Amino acid sequence: MCGIFCLLSLSPTQFEWDKTVCEHLKRRGPNWSQDVTVRGTSPFYQCLFSAHVLHMRGLLTPQPVQDNPGNVLVWNGEIFGGIPVRPEENDTAVVSERLSSCSSPSEILSVLSAIRGPWGFVYYQKAGDYLWFGRDFFGRRSLLWKVDAEVNALTLTSVAAHSTGSDQSAWQEVPAVGVYRIDLKAATEAGSVTFELYPWAYGGNNLVSSCSETVLESVPSGCTAVMNQSGLVLASPVCPLNTSIPKSLNEKEIHPNSHSRVKDLEQLLASKGKNDEVNSLIDVLSEAVRRRVQSLPFRDQDSSPPTDDHASVAILFSGGIDSMILAALADRHIPAHQPIDLLNVAFKLQEPKKQKESAKKPKKPKSKATDFKTDGADSQTSSPFDVPDRITGNAGLKELQDLNSQRRWNFVEINVTQEELQKMRQERISHLVHPLDTVLDDSIGCAVWFAARGRGFITVDNDQRPYTSTAKVKSDFALSRILNLFNFLPMKGICCSCSLGC
Repeated sequence: MCGIFCLLSLSPTQFEWDKTVCEHLKRRGPNWSQDVTVRGTSPFYQCLFSAHVLHMRGLLTPQPVQDNPGNVLVWNGEIFGGIPVRPEENDTAVVSERLSSCSSPSEILSVLSAIRGPWGFVYYQKAGDYLWFGRDFFGRRSLLWKVDAEVNALTLTSVAAHSTGSDQSAWQEVPAVGVYRIDLKAATEAGSVTFELYPWAYGGNNLVSSCSETVLESVPSGCTAVMNQSGLVLASPVCPLNTSIPKSLNEKEIHPNSHSRVKDLEQLLASKGKNDEVNSLIDVLSEAVRRRVQSLPFRDQDSSPPTDDHASVAILFSGGIDSMILAALADRHIPAHQPIDLLNVAFKLQEPKKQKESAKKPKKPKSKATDFKTDGADSQTSSPFDVPDRITGNAGLKELQDLNSQRRWNFVEINVTQEELQKMRQERISHLVHPLDTVLDDSIGCAVWFAARGRGFITVDNDQRPYTSTAKVKSDFALSRILNLFNFLPMKGICCSCSLGC
């Protein structure tokens, strides 16, 4: 994920931006860092753009991108459809070229609506002195905003800095309800910023009111948000959700016990129609995975080919159904001679269970339940990293090896001590997750951060060796959330939750 930043100042007073934020942004983009400043003279305004590129596909394109007319783009996203991108092309350059050819708001909205993939952006349109920014329909790329009233400045950034003082609540997420436009001349003359909202076209009759309510809840103090007067919207990338309930499921609710779940699944899969629907879902997921794992940095003919020792793709792997499906589908689209890294994170337990039990009770003969072990369980049961995800991860690894024994599956054991967790949470992770601050945000943030770092151990011929994943594409998805809904909600509740993006 690239680091993007824009500081809009409506005052001629020199304003220094937070150097801590700058350092966090630089870590997001190790391949290129650059600043560009644009100024308006009548009336005065100043926009400082800073971009830090993580090169993911095509040829390396420096950011910010400034074209001949003077438009400036900072882009944090990837295009997997909707707009053609050739293997040697970089999506940032493609988006910049498309936006540069636009002469009206409707044309800009048409370009953004066509993009299939995650994105966040800030775009300075010199003709008209406009500043556009926003996130994709699902808000899959971070973009935050904050206003410094004392110096009359608005900051947009993909990464902020967590603080414990009075400034800690100043950063807020830009609501992913559409894209925003600021008329820089009007803002300078008024001495305050007004966001003009162009919403996504979903939500039925309550579109305008629901979007306005969402934006008003998080609009920075001293700013104003209004719906665009022309009535323009972004076309939703999501097809209308099928909310019809199969008759067999409508007659009775699914019971939460395992026997009834298995019976229900057997009934659903007994018909050819249901099997066709299952295969269609697998095909859709497979195509999504194919686009992800095959969208890699472009390699010209003169460069040396990649070695078979290093994986180009890594999967955040817990051995659960979501990561197992992802790994199995990736196996379809990556040549068998190329390894795949399976990144498995384990946070060290405070004290192994066996030690706790031995401290409290005298030793007893092992029962049948404790006699059960998988291969290598002698070392696993006494390991402080013997957490559920490590156990299911090892079991999943065996299934993948059976699925394709020709491929080298690098099961990377990423062991995190409590001391390292606390250190990196304070130095890095809390800033990346900010302003989100729930326990779930912290838990997911920590697991993803250590997995993305890719530093751990692999076992080769019973010998454990240090290993760092070199893969640029690291993926995971949350199918398990839908399966959990299936366990606890009736079908109507599942349809409602999915339609809301829950």
